[in-house]
Amino acid sequence: MIPADDLVELVRAYNPKTNEKLIREAYDFGLAMHEGQYRHSGEPYFSHPIEVAAILTEQQLDDATIITALLHDTIEDTKASYQEVAKRFGEEVAMLVDGVTKLTNLQLSSTETKQAENFRKLFMAMSKDLRVILVKLADRLHNMRTIRAMRPQKQVVKARETMDIYAPLAGRMGMQWMREELEDLAFKVLNPEGRASIMRRFITLQKETGDVIQRITDDMETEFEKADVDAEIVGRAKKPYSIWRKMQAKDQGFSRLSDIYGFRIITANEMDCYRVLGTIHSRWRAVPGRFKDYISQPKSNGYRSIHTTVSGRDGRRVEVQIRTRQMHQVAETGVAAHWSYRDGVKGENPFAVDPAGWIRSLTEQFDTEEDHEDFLEAVKLEMYQDQVFCFTPKGDVVKLPRGATPIDFAYAIHTRIGNACVGAKVDHMRVPLWTRVKNGQSVEIITAHGQMPQATWLEIATTGKAKSAIRRALRELDRERFVKLGYELARAAFEHVGKKPTDRVLDMAATQLRLDDRDTLLARLGSAEINATQVVQAVFPELAPDDKEEVTAERAVIGLEEGQSFQRAPCCDPLPGERIVGITHRGKGVVVCTIDCETLTQYENQPERWLDLRWQVGKHKAIHGATLDLTISNDAGVLGRICSLIGEHKANIADLEFTERKPDFFRLLIHVELRDIEHLHSLMLALQAEGEVAAIKRHRDPSRAAVFAPKQ
Repeated sequence: MIPADDLVELVRAYNPKTNEKLIREAYDFGLAMHEGQYRHSGEPYFSHPIEVAAILTEQQLDDATIITALLHDTIEDTKASYQEVAKRFGEEVAMLVDGVTKLTNLQLSSTETKQAENFRKLFMAMSKDLRVILVKLADRLHNMRTIRAMRPQKQVVKARETMDIYAPLAGRMGMQWMREELEDLAFKVLNPEGRASIMRRFITLQKETGDVIQRITDDMETEFEKADVDAEIVGRAKKPYSIWRKMQAKDQGFSRLSDIYGFRIITANEMDCYRVLGTIHSRWRAVPGRFKDYISQPKSNGYRSIHTTVSGRDGRRVEVQIRTRQMHQVAETGVAAHWSYRDGVKGENPFAVDPAGWIRSLTEQFDTEEDHEDFLEAVKLEMYQDQVFCFTPKGDVVKLPRGATPIDFAYAIHTRIGNACVGAKVDHMRVPLWTRVKNGQSVEIITAHGQMPQATWLEIATTGKAKSAIRRALRELDRERFVKLGYELARAAFEHVGKKPTDRVLDMAATQLRLDDRDTLLARLGSAEINATQVVQAVFPELAPDDKEEVTAERAVIGLEEGQSFQRAPCCDPLPGERIVGITHRGKGVVVCTIDCETLTQYENQPERWLDLRWQVGKHKAIHGATLDLTISNDAGVLGRICSLIGEHKANIADLEFTERKPDFFRLLIHVELRDIEHLHSLMLALQAEGEVAAIKRHRDPSRAAVFAPKQ
């Protein structure tokens, strides 16, 4: 465990004006609060907060952040309170400690919806003070460094969470060194064999080729001396996970992977960066498409550097990053550079970004997301993707993720431009909207009055901002139509149980289903995001149809033994009145199929499992489901009339799914609840008589037979 004197010395090394007394008080307070607590490894628990603080001293952070690291678990895991921490160490530290505590309590690896909501909370905490996430990242880094003390199952959960969330977040903040270490530590847990394999190949490669890094470094130093350029060179082999990711992306083996070495060249000024670039390109051949100038076009987190890849010794590809000393400081600490100190003075780095502006730019596009999964998808897209830089016709720069299309470009300029987009020109040439834009290209968006986003754009767009705007526009476009359709579905469902969908009833259903209002409820119902049965059940749970007919109709089938239960096969949905057979299943009783069900061919060689069954007349009052496959005209009011017609025939619509949407017709599956086969026939006849119904048939899905076909 690092003594208090050593920790203070680490801070004093970059901040001679540090409040040494307050740091010692925080050290002693944390030590006292965590007394008697131990980690899984058996070490005193307080050794962990000290190591977290030590990690943050490497980024030369301010006293408040260091003290927060020492106390970050006190409010959560000890008897210390927020008020006590605020009284002893100030309101600023107390708020930071409380923020870290709240982040610790977020279960980011839980189910999708909850994970999305927790992501919102994470971004909210970051927006209040970014130092909260800096402490949390350092906390996660130390936990990953000592993860072997945890149970294997817990190791996998933490490693996956680190790989999916914390590593890309560190990278997005510009802390690339932390991202690489987090990824590699997680990789060691998630795929130890893969990592060990890469390490063994590295050792073999070094034996075969010698110290490649030193030889290339010597070559570069010689060239720089000739060009009279003063530069510091640091070479290294890439991390195992970085190499593994390249192997997976390129579908290549280790032996065919060439760019596994990286070099960082640090110069005195920006002019020397370009002199170094010219020297390298004149000595070694540049690899096409692998040049990026982040000095003239910085990343949003303040990162500046020139990236190039050249063919070095023996044809090996070498990645080179060129930057000044100040650029390097931001590259190492990212957004954290805003709080870094040098010689007791807060760093005046011209390249450090304002954290408030940075986090605002990152989160503003997610604030309008209504759907949890949409928000989660948008956050992950924005955190994971690299950037390309394109130009407007006026020469303005637009930053986009790699793989972006003109649709993304249009929405990056303005949502109004995106919604009205009808075409695009790239470098003055008309191109399809699905074209992938590249670095340096000029993009012009062609718009038209009255144009609205198309559903197919969701497959073309790659940015979270574009996808969110398209979904929002489509929802608004369809909302009125879906509200009307939803009302017809609700009316039919409520009338089926002898009730009316009054405004009050619909308001109650919306509240029970945690929706904003009844129009939102009806829109969700009309778009098949929820079904009518759920709406009825939300208000009248005792009246909602029950699919579990085993209890209500167990004696409705003749041919079963005493106490033998049955279930209708989902592949053919047999209805009372149809010819049926039963197949016995261990643990599931009897599964009933229609006599012409395709699934029965699987049991032709097992006659001992067949039962001769038939429906007993007058004993089938339970509700049974069947699915109709309809093709209808794409005209106003058609779907509403069909839903009304189904309700008039005393059938309930349990679910509705669109399978095709064309300009002139819709194709959809409607799951209806009926009494028997006669009820189905009369309903289908009535629908066939509807002039707007182009085709209708009963839908059956043989693939669902597997659910009821366990091996004997």
